Amino acid sequence: MEFHIALTDACPDPDVVQDAMFDVDPNAVVDLDMSGLVMRISSYVTVTDLIEVLRRIGWTVASAQVVQLPTLCCGGCGG
Repeated sequence: MEFHIALTDACPDPDVVQDAMFDVDPNAVVDLDMSGLVMRISSYVTVTDLIEVLRRIGWTVASAQVVQLPTLCCGGCGG
């Protein structure tokens, strides 16, 4: 899944989020969109698990702030 989270004043650096995400999903990818105002996270975790990871690193995110996009699957992995 891909998640988009609007950045707030208290948001951590994307590298900090990436490190925390690796603990639950070693294939997770974290980056900022072109505007620099939205953090994008690609991972198989649920919204609830994602919010919990973010809270563990000190970023309090409400579920309403997280936009879950549909999976963009090319089918190449067979899954």
